[in-house]
Amino acid sequence: MRVLVGDIGGTKTGLAVAEVSGDAVSLAHPARYPSRDFSDLTALVRRYLDDTGVQCDAGSFAVAGPVVDGRSKTTNLPWSLDAAELAQGLGFQQAFLLNDLEAVAWGVAALGPGDLAEIQPGESDGVGNACVVAAGTGLGEAGLYWDGARHRAFATEGGHADFAPADEREFALLGHLQQRYGRVSWERVVSGMGIANLYDFLIAWHQAEHPPAVAAALAGNGDVGAAVAQCAAEGLHPCTEAMELFALLYGREAGNMALKLLALGGVYLGGGIAPKNLDLLRAGGFLEGFLDKGRMRGLMERMPVRVILNQQVPLLGAARFIGWRVTSDE
Repeated sequence: MRVLVGDIGGTKTGLAVAEVSGDAVSLAHPARYPSRDFSDLTALVRRYLDDTGVQCDAGSFAVAGPVVDGRSKTTNLPWSLDAAELAQGLGFQQAFLLNDLEAVAWGVAALGPGDLAEIQPGESDGVGNACVVAAGTGLGEAGLYWDGARHRAFATEGGHADFAPADEREFALLGHLQQRYGRVSWERVVSGMGIANLYDFLIAWHQAEHPPAVAAALAGNGDVGAAVAQCAAEGLHPCTEAMELFALLYGREAGNMALKLLALGGVYLGGGIAPKNLDLLRAGGFLEGFLDKGRMRGLMERMPVRVILNQQVPLLGAARFIGWRVTSDE
């Protein structure tokens, strides 16, 4: 099967042509376009088709946000998407929309050993449900239900569940963020914005001064989270504490998701932050949070935890999803 696949982001939209054969997916003609340069997805895809000269009869598009009845309103773009309208506007026989983390979950089976980095080995022969927890611009979560023969991915919005503090520092963090946001979700502390929020809290908590690079990012509306991560790599306080706290909280919420889904088949960390911070995640704080589940600690130790290194996994998953849909409809 040859299909057009897309990963729709608030900044960039990636497109490619996928060949699907079972779990294996190959991608050709990859391209990325500034999303906001186009009035809608149809216009963007037409540009891609004109640029590449490729022809496809079907499309599958991963989008940040909930997808209900083939429709979605993008979180960070002024686009309202409708799968049926996309198919008609592009002359496709079929078009599908799916949540971006659901796409990542579908893509896990298409990954090879070189696409993954191990955080915890767990049981190598573990069989069962699995999950994806992805910290990036936001916090996305998806599940993989084991039906006895294969995994079937499904979307969640678990990253928007309530943040739960566990000690004095975290209760102070919760109070700090409640003053800013009111309700505080896990996404407020485990994401790119979460790193900035943790840093902001710790600056106030310790009454510390900003390192120059973070001060410059704050003054110039730059990427504060990236500046904090860089300063942490240089050993500058409180950036180091912010990143260590981030790893601890990432582990705790990944453990929450894994516990709820009984993810003996594996826990996969997606998004852009984890691959850039492998040393941090392997330093101990992440697993401290992940394993800290009281009487369930032994169960948590059985779960493999891996970081997804291949950033094309949403495209791979979008391809596998449409392959599954077509096969299931036959």
